[in-house]
Amino acid sequence: MDKRTTLAGIVELPDHSDRQAYSITDLSEEFGVTARALRFYEDEGLIAPERQGLARIYSRRDRARLAWILRGKRVGFSLSDIREMIDLYDADEEHEEQLRVTVAKCEARIALLNRQKEDIDATIAELMHFLDVLQQ
Repeated sequence: MDKRTTLAGIVELPDHSDRQAYSITDLSEEFGVTARALRFYEDEGLIAPERQGLARIYSRRDRARLAWILRGKRVGFSLSDIREMIDLYDADEEHEEQLRVTVAKCEARIALLNRQKEDIDATIAELMHFLDVLQQ
């Protein structure tokens, strides 16, 4: 298992080179996303790279936020939910509100997924019964 570190309240894969800045290519390759996706997240205000001429320079904070964005998307959170959770990091020093909101959103998402799973299981059972009837 990968050794993990925490940055900006976000568990992420460590950057073994301990860099402070990343190019769009660096993050695209590391996280398997397109440059277009990174620009989209920037347009949405989720990450905020600095500019050096036309080049975007991403910070460790941007990298951590990107990790959260991608994890949130992977488990089905909307960009609005993701924005709320990661923006709360700066709301208070103790990060209590971020923790509270994130836990509540995770619990709600788990409940929804469990309901969907029950619906899927019931549909599968119904289809299997229907097949049994058809094959008799």
